[in-house]
Parts: sequence; structure tokens; C-alpha cells
Amino acid sequence: MATADESKPNIPLAGLATDGWSNDDEATATCFCGAVQLAFPTQGPGLVNTFVCNCSDCHKITASMFASNFTIDDRYLKHIRGQDNLKTFSQAKSIASGNAMTNYFCSTCGSLMYRVSSGFPGMSILRIGTVDDFSLHETKLRPTIEQFIKNRAGWLSGVEETKKYDGTSFPRTWEDRKVETSSL
Repeated sequence: MATADESKPNIPLAGLATDGWSNDDEATATCFCGAVQLAFPTQGPGLVNTFVCNCSDCHKITASMFASNFTIDDRYLKHIRGQDNLKTFSQAKSIASGNAMTNYFCSTCGSLMYRVSSGFPGMSILRIGTVDDFSLHETKLRPTIEQFIKNRAGWLSGVEETKKYDGTSFPRTWEDRKVETSSL
């Protein structure tokens, strides 16, 4: 079976937007309908970490069994369009840390674009699935951490070659991430 060249952008038709892009330093994430688009860095210091979360909150908010995420330092996150189209929902009751988690959804199609935790100010947690260039899913955004493995569905084996945690392990800066992943 032939494999895609992961060094070149792979931006398939996935949703209604057709203007996603990426280069060596930056890429876009777009909601399903195309009304909201973000630009983010694909390396540090703006890219803080990449991780899979198996917590029960992520089960519910994704309507799946885990969430694939990446964290961006807000100083590097750009709203290309649709910031006024985002709606928020915030709560702390089901968050394991007790911190308030605010979710930013496209008000047209409902895509969850990012989450912000009160425990990690200045950072936004984006979903890998919203990234327009699918080659980044396998390269720069490949998860390095898997957290809440105690909540992982028994029929999932987990993400290969990641550091595993029963709870959360959230690097706060790019420098923390470099220390964290050096032991992988």
C-alpha cells in the first residue's frame, strides 16, 4: 500500500472550507462549515504540547472515547475569521482538576475549536481534528503524551510511543515540553 508523502501538505476536502493552508512555521484549523478559522504555530515556543486525553469530560465533549489535542500559547494564536461566530460554554463540575474549562464552539456548525482552562491561563487547547493539513496529524502534531489512561476504553490500546499518565500532565511552556518529551 502506498503511503502519503508526510513532508508535503495534505489538505483533503473535509468540511466546507477550501482555503486551509500550512507552511514550515504555521498552519490553519477550520470548523466544519468554514465560518471559523484559526492560524497557529507548528513548533515552539508557540506550540506547547500535543496529547491525547481519555478523561470522562473529553469522552462527552467529543462524543468519542478520547480527544486528540494540541496546546498553543495564546500570544501565537490568530483568529483569521469567525471569532464573533464563536459561542462559549464553561463549567468546572466534571473537570478532574476542578478548574473551569471554557469551550469555544462555532455557532453555525457546532465544531469545538478550542478549550481554555482557568488553571492554565494564556493557553488554548485546540483539536487536532480541526487542522486543515492532515500531514501535520502524523508529524508536528502527533501526540507525545497520553493522559487519563485509567479512563481509556478497554478496547483501545492507547497511543504508541507516548508518555502515559493516570491523570493529567500538562507542560506549561515549550521548554517544559522539551524536558517532558526527552524521556520518550
